[in-house]
Formats: sequence, structure tokens, C-alpha cells
Amino acid sequence: MPVIAQHQTIAIKPITVPTGGRDFELQVKVTAPVQGADLPVIVFSHGNAWSMDGYEPLVDRWAAAGFVVVQPTHLDSRRFGLGFDDPRFATIWRVRIADLHGVLDHLGHVMEQAGLTGRADQSRVALVGHSWGAQTVGALLGARVFDDAGNPGEDFSRDGIKAGVLIAATGTGDSLTPFAVEHLSFMRPDYSTMSTPALVIAGEKDQSKMSTRGPDWFLDAYHLSPAPKWLMAVPEGEHTLGGIAGEGVAETTDPDPARVALVADAVSAYLFDALGVHTDAWSTFRVAAETERRATLQHKD
Repeated sequence: MPVIAQHQTIAIKPITVPTGGRDFELQVKVTAPVQGADLPVIVFSHGNAWSMDGYEPLVDRWAAAGFVVVQPTHLDSRRFGLGFDDPRFATIWRVRIADLHGVLDHLGHVMEQAGLTGRADQSRVALVGHSWGAQTVGALLGARVFDDAGNPGEDFSRDGIKAGVLIAATGTGDSLTPFAVEHLSFMRPDYSTMSTPALVIAGEKDQSKMSTRGPDWFLDAYHLSPAPKWLMAVPEGEHTLGGIAGEGVAETTDPDPARVALVADAVSAYLFDALGVHTDAWSTFRVAAETERRATLQHKD
């Protein structure tokens, strides 16, 4: 695979985002190239229990490729200690969505605090999320959540977002395990309204403990959403796709640095194209990935 990374990077944290309605301050980490201008922006939503300090293998590679990456810490982070039995947990999915809106509302402030005013291109913003973060991102791309009666809920979509990437995104809620039904009732996404262009990335061996279905559960975000969409299925990939949350972390069941690089570079290439930065990046990546049999790709337009 071609190596996209090339720039020296710097990280700045914590930056507090001025937003209310939260039990703890909303803080973010910003990672960016040391040099360069007109830099596109990725706002990244972490998976359950993580924080702005996770996912360095992805974030560092994106920044090295030329992106400014903003990582909020959501309320489900381990550092806040809100477990499944905490009465506040049932509404954290809404707070997560509000977090992303808050970051976007105050993106200029975040860039100023990071010393990136005039270097970050705030007209080229994409959203990326992993696992629970992918469902969170999906809401801003137009997806909704079904209630117990099967009715789609509120519209949390965000104007001005040109593209998104959903990594290991929650599938439909008709096959949730009893634990998921009790503690994670929001895991009933309705992708039929997710109209923003997006890349869906799924591991071909990702077996969720929250669903009775197999790895095909993670393909719903692609199959059930309107075009334009891309799907990248990763052979042998499990839920953390080689270790995207960090090197050697407990959640990684399929350690493979090459798989992590594949996922990171797929996101960079897709977003470079979708944001109009390098319009040949995605086609070049796809040819290499399929030639080397590192991934299977599908498209609907």
C-alpha cells in the first residue's frame, strides 16, 4: 500500500469547548501537521469508554497526511466512571451528539486555542467515528434512532458536513441481545435518512456481543442508507481492525499494524477526494488496496 503519511505533527490538549448541559467540561485534543495551510479538518468520535487520548495510530497518521484532527472526550469515557447502571447512561447517546455539534459550533475557538487560526480550512470538515462513535457520527450525517414502537426519532443532522466515515458502525436493532436491549436501547439506527456521502468500514470477522447476527450486522450502515456511499470490508478484521484504538490495548483481538495503516489511509484517501483536496487520492488507494487484496470495496451512487 502507498504510504500517505509525510508531515511532522504536534498535539495540543486539553482545549475546553464552551458548551453547557454536561456534567463535566467538554474537552478536546487537537493533532495537526506542524506546517502547512488550508488543512482539512476531521472531528473524530471515539468508541465506548475511550477518550481524546485514544486512537493515536489513526489520528497521528491522519495528521501526518495533512489533516487537523479534533478529538472530544465523551461522557462515557472511563475517566468519568459512568457505568451502564448509572441513570445518566441512558441519555449519553444524546450528549455525544450534542458534543459533536458543540465542537462544530465552536470550531473557530478550538482552532484559535490550538494556534491553527488561518491554517485550518473550516469549510472542509468531515466526521469520523468508531463503534459507538460511528453511530454518533451517523446521526449528524442524517441517521435517526427508532423508538420502541419503531418510529424514527429526532433529526440531528448537521448542515455543512461534506462527508463522513463510519468504522464498525452499529447495525439495526432487531437482533440486539438482552443486555443491549436493557442498557443500550439507542442501538436502533435508522439509516434510511443518512444522505451525506460516507465511507463505511467493516471487519469481515467482527462479531458483536451486542447482536445475535454475524459480521454482516456492521454492513447495515452501507446497505440501508441512500447513495452516495462506499463500503470497505477488511479481510480478517475484527472490531478494532488491527488495533486502531491503540497499540496493545486490551480490546484489540486482531493485532496487525498493517491493517491499522490500511484503515487510516483509506480514511485519508476517501476524505481527500470527498473534500476536494486531492481528487485522485481515493481512486489511487482503491486500485492499490484491491490489487494487493487488502480490502474489498463496493460503491453505490
